[in-house]
Formats: sequence, structure tokens, C-alpha cells
Amino acid sequence: MKLQTQRWIDRWVGQALCAAVSGWARLIGTRSPKVDRTLPPKHILVILLSEMGSIVLAGPMFKALRERYPGATLHVLQLKKNQEVARMLRLTEDANFHGIDDSSPFKLARDIWRVSLAMRRLPLDAVIDCELFSRVSSLLSYMTGAPRRAGFTPHTQEGLYRGSYINCAIPYNPYQHISKQFLSLVDALDSEGSPRHRQAPIRELPTETGLSVPFTPEELRAYREQVLRDHPVLAGRKIALMYPGGGILPERAWPAAHYARVARGLVDAGHAVAFIGLKEDLALANEIRTQVGSEHCVALTGYTRSLRELLMLFHASDLLLTNDGGPGHFASLTPIRVLMFFGPETGKLYGPLPGIGPRATVYESGIACSPCLSAYNHRLTFCDGDNQCLKRIAPDPVLADALQALAITA
Repeated sequence: MKLQTQRWIDRWVGQALCAAVSGWARLIGTRSPKVDRTLPPKHILVILLSEMGSIVLAGPMFKALRERYPGATLHVLQLKKNQEVARMLRLTEDANFHGIDDSSPFKLARDIWRVSLAMRRLPLDAVIDCELFSRVSSLLSYMTGAPRRAGFTPHTQEGLYRGSYINCAIPYNPYQHISKQFLSLVDALDSEGSPRHRQAPIRELPTETGLSVPFTPEELRAYREQVLRDHPVLAGRKIALMYPGGGILPERAWPAAHYARVARGLVDAGHAVAFIGLKEDLALANEIRTQVGSEHCVALTGYTRSLRELLMLFHASDLLLTNDGGPGHFASLTPIRVLMFFGPETGKLYGPLPGIGPRATVYESGIACSPCLSAYNHRLTFCDGDNQCLKRIAPDPVLADALQALAITA
């Protein structure tokens, strides 16, 4: 199902359903059911339907849930296409992952009904809806039958209505990093329905994700040897990976010509460059390779067959230049140094956590209209593809930083 179709359904059909469910909840008295808060929850559902990179930034939230409710069973609900990273990170047991198929309205409705019945059979004690202003996740949180429903509320803001049955609600705060706001949802489970939890503890921004993917030295060595066998021109050189694609939001992409300028400078300095991405990113990778004109610039788009292999590729490389998106967040689970470009969105909200330290550098131009994508405009930009916020991040300073980073890598 196309992204625009999903947005239309969520905005118009979703609002009507949220209003209907709110009226029903008020009528039968389930909008704010009484909960014995002396009893810890036994089953907690976390709804995380958005992009895979969000899972990494939600790592501190899962750690906090385990610490606060050590006896609870955590369940995770995602889109099926986004489940690979959560399973690899072992956020919960395999039997407690739940997926919904959003490829068509019929399949989406079918899976919502199926998951809701499964949660009611547990029964579910609490649900945390991590989506900002999605109506489908809001409806899911009510349909699961959980008496405690934590999620974001627009409070007095207009146009972002998602029902009145979120009874452990907090306002979305566009000035706080998303990892910190996810932690606030954990604190909200102990609130009494106010649009802000006044008694919540003061939390600092987490420094680390609390997540890791274990690899044996033998496994990493074997994978690096395989990469060099498949692409011998990379041997004997430090490897800089580049992810030039924008994914589902092409306006997040740093210009291809800028990537080409940096790649040419790295190759001239004696390093190798490899482009990563999906198979459909091959055309863009080849376009940049043509501009560079070096055999030491190769395309690895579609090369990794799983997210685990992508992480091993990060271990086998020395530097990653990437647009805002999943690869930059996945890289924080490995030792690789990262240069990451933000424009339509901001690193202040979605950047790597500070514990990554000198391994991560975030670039933002500071142009007045940036960032422009937010929860308030359904992530629709007004630049019509002319993303000046990224075009004005000049390539030469980035090249200098990349050369410096490669110079200090082992």
C-alpha cells in the first residue's frame, strides 16, 4: 500500500474511527478503567510501527521496562516488514513478537483484528503506543483491551485528534530527543490520566542504546575475508561505506554530486569506497561511481542478505557516510565511525545517542526552514524535492572530516 494512501486512510478514516471508539469507551465506562496500581503488570505490549531505525532509539525504553517490571512479559507489535531488527536484538522472546501486514487495507484490518484478539486472550495489562500521532496505533491500543494505555496526546493542539481513551497520556514534545520521550511513556504507565505525569522522575538523555548484537571474532574475520574475495579491489585499503539513498523519504538524501566529490577525494587519498543500500539503489550507486571513475569505488547495494550481515559489513569497514535513516542507527551497534546528514529532520530529536561520542558526527545546515518534517505535518515537506537544507552542506568540509576519521582508525 502506498505511503500516501496510508496517510489518507489514517487521517480521514482514522479520525472517524477514533471518535466512534471514544464515544463507545465513554458509554461503557472503559475510557479510564480503575487499575490496582499496587499490582505490577504481567503482560505489556509495545507498539512500534515506524521505521526500523526507531527500534535502536527505543532501546533505553525497553531497558527501563525490564528494570521497572522485571516479572512482566514484553510483547512487541510491528509491521511485518520491520521486524528483522527487533528479532535480531532479542527485544523479547520469539513467541512474543506480533506483526501486521500493511500491504493492503484488507490485510491491515485482518491483522489488527487478529492481534487484538490475541492480546485480549492474555489478558494484556498495559500498552505503550510509541507512534506520535498515528490513529491506527491509537485504535490498536484500545482494541487490545489493556486497562493502561500510554501514548502521546495533542492536548490542546488542533488537527491531531486520535481519541480520548489514551488514559496514561503525555504531550509530544518536539524539543526533546525521541529516546527521552519513549522513556516518558514508561513513566506514564504510573500516571492517573493527566496529559502530563507531574510526579514522573527527571530523566537525562540516555547515553547508550543498551542494545548489542554479539559476533564471534571468527565470524567477523570470515565475513571480512568473504567481502575481500568478492571485491578484491578493496584489499589493502581502508573502506568507507556510503548510503546515498533516501529510502521512503527521498528528500532526506544528501546530493549525489556531493557524495561523488567526497568519494573521489577518499579514493585519491588511497582509500576505497563502497556504496550500500537495497538492490533498487544500484542505479544511484552506479551514477555516483561513474562520476568518481575509479575501480576502487564499488557498489555493494543488495550485497548484504540480512541486517545481521549489514552489521558485519560495518565491522569490516572503517567509516560510514549516511543520510538520516536506519543504517546510521544500526551502525551505533558496531565500532564503525559515522558521518550522518540531517535536514528535513534533525539530529537533536533523532540523532545517535551521545554515548556514541566521537564515533558519530551529525551535519545540519541550519537553514531557517529545517527541520520541516514533523509529527504535526504527517512528514510532508514543502520543498518539493529541492532540499536546500542538505544541498548547502558542502562536501569539502565533510571530506576533510572523513579523511581525519580514517587517519585515526586502527
